[in-house]
Amino acid sequence: MRRVRDVLRTRVLTGVYGNRPLPSEAALAAELGASRNVVRDVLALLRMEGLVDRIPGVGTLVVSGKAVQGLDRLRGLAESFDTGCDRVVNQVLLADTVPATPTVAERLEVTPGTEVIALERVRMLDDQPLSLDASYLPADIGRPLLEMDLTRHDVFGLIEGELGLCLGAAALSIEAIAADRTVAGLLRVPDGFPLLFLERLTYTDAGRPIDLEFVRFRGDRMSLSAWLHRTPDPHSNHPYSERG
Repeated sequence: MRRVRDVLRTRVLTGVYGNRPLPSEAALAAELGASRNVVRDVLALLRMEGLVDRIPGVGTLVVSGKAVQGLDRLRGLAESFDTGCDRVVNQVLLADTVPATPTVAERLEVTPGTEVIALERVRMLDDQPLSLDASYLPADIGRPLLEMDLTRHDVFGLIEGELGLCLGAAALSIEAIAADRTVAGLLRVPDGFPLLFLERLTYTDAGRPIDLEFVRFRGDRMSLSAWLHRTPDPHSNHPYSERG
C-alpha cells in the first residue's frame, strides 16, 4: 500500500494527470500490480490530504498541486512565488507589544519580560489559508512595522526595504504536528489535520537575532524543498572522509 500511495501521490503532485480524471480503480490496480481495495484506500488517503476529490459521474480529479517554498536561500513567502504581493495576502490577527516569554527572550537574546513586538497572521495564498505565522521581534525593530502595511508585505521585505537592515542567515527546524481546534479553525481544516511546523530565527548580517517565527503550514497546500550538497565532515572518523 505504501508503494502505491507513493506512486500516485508523486504523480498527482507533479501534474501527471493534469485536469484529466485519474484512471479507474481497476485500471490503476492493473497498472500498479495492486488490488482494487488497496487503490481505493490510497485514493481515500489522497482525498483526506486534499490532493484529489471524487466527483460523481466524472471520477477522481486532482484538486490542486502544492505550493513549494525553497529552502536554498532566506526569503519571505511572497518572494518564494516570484509574484510580489499579488497572490499572498495576510490576515493580521495580532500586531502589538507583549512581554517576552523565557523562550522568546532566549532566542532574541533579551531579558525575560522585556517588551517585544508580536505579530500573528494567517497567510493566504490565492484566497485560501496557507499558514498561521507567529513572529516576535525586538521592540526597536518591530515597533516601526506596526505603522506599515502588514497585509500585503513580507516582514523580511519591510525590514530590508523600509528599515534598511540587511538580513544574513537563519536557524531553521521543521517537524510534523497536528492542528488543534483553534489553529484548525483559522486554517479551515479539521481538528488533528497534519501541519508542517517551522521554527525560524533570523539574524542580521551583523549576527543580531531579530525575527523569531513559529509557522504552521497546511500539510495539504505546502511542501518545502532544497538542493543539498555533500561536503566533507571535519568531525568524521570515516576512513574515506579524507582523500590523499
